[in-house]
Amino acid sequence: MAAGGAAAGPPALETRDPVLAAFAAEVGAEGAVAVAGGRTRWDRGGPLTPGTRELRAPHGIVAYTPAEMTVVVRAGTTVAELHQELGAHGQRTALPERGGTVGGAVAVGENHRDKRARGTVAVSVLQVRYVSAEGRLITGGGPTVKNVTGFDVPRLLTGSLGTLGLLCELILRTNPIPARSQWLAADGADPFAVDAALLRPSAILWDGTRTWVHLEGHGPDVAADTATLGGLGPFAEVEGPPELPAHRWSVEPGRLRNLGRAGAPADGLPVAPFVASVGVGTIWAGEAQPAARPAAAIAAISRQLKDNFDPTGRLNPGRRVGW
Repeated sequence: MAAGGAAAGPPALETRDPVLAAFAAEVGAEGAVAVAGGRTRWDRGGPLTPGTRELRAPHGIVAYTPAEMTVVVRAGTTVAELHQELGAHGQRTALPERGGTVGGAVAVGENHRDKRARGTVAVSVLQVRYVSAEGRLITGGGPTVKNVTGFDVPRLLTGSLGTLGLLCELILRTNPIPARSQWLAADGADPFAVDAALLRPSAILWDGTRTWVHLEGHGPDVAADTATLGGLGPFAEVEGPPELPAHRWSVEPGRLRNLGRAGAPADGLPVAPFVASVGVGTIWAGEAQPAARPAAAIAAISRQLKDNFDPTGRLNPGRRVGW
C-alpha cells in the first residue's frame, strides 16, 4: 500500500554498510533461504521447504539517542537485550517480551501484551533495511513518518514472515516507561465493565473466570483507577499477568464476549484454556488458530506482493501470509 495516497513504486534506494553488505552477500541471489532468530515463533505460517538454507541476521544496537526516542538496532538482537539498554534510559518499545529477536518479532508482527499503552509494532517500525530476493540491500521508510513515500515498506514487511525481504536492521520508535506500574486481579469481575470504566488501562486480560488489569502512569492516576476497580470486583494487587499460551490470533474485540460459551468452537473461538486481551481482540490459547481462508481480494493482493518482491519464491519458501 502506498503511504499517504502516494503512487506505488519500487522500494527505496540501496543503502551501504559493511556489516549489512556482508549479510547480503551471504544471502546471495539464488537458492531457498531464511533467517532464523530465537525460533520462538518458528512454525508461524507453515513449515519451511526442506533444504532451505538458514542464516542469522546481524546483531547489535547501532545508534540510540534517548532524546529523539528512536533506536537503530540490528534484526538479530534479542528483544531482551534491546529493552535492557532502553530501560536504562527510561524507555521501551512496542515489541513483545516473549523471547526471540527484534527481527523475528517484527516479521511475525506480534504486538506487546500492553498494546493499549505501547502502540502497535507496525506503527513503531519507522525504517527497515533488508535483503531483497535479488540479494540487494534495500532501505524502506525513514527516521520519521514524514520521510515515507511510495511503498510503505516497513508496514509491508511487518508481519510478512520474511517472505518479502530478509530483515537486517530497523529504526524503531521508543516510548517512555511510566512512573508507576501495577497489576491487579479479581475472580468473577466483568472484564467488559472494567474496560468501560477505566480511561486508559495498559491491558485487561481475561481467562473466562479471572480478570487481570495493568495500570500504568503517574501515581495519582493509577490510584484513581485502582479506586474505580474497587467498585467492580474484589481486585487485589498481584505480581504480574498470567502466563500466555503459545498460540496467538486476533478477532474483532466484540467477539470476545463469546469466549468460553458452548457455541464458541463453531465461531472459531476456544472454550478453554485461553487468555484474551479485552478491548484489543487478541487471544492466546493452547491450540493454533483455526484455519480460515482469506477473502479472495486479500489473497490476490498478497499473492501479487509476493510475486513483486520475490518472483522466484526463494525467501522463506513454504511460509504463507494472506494467500
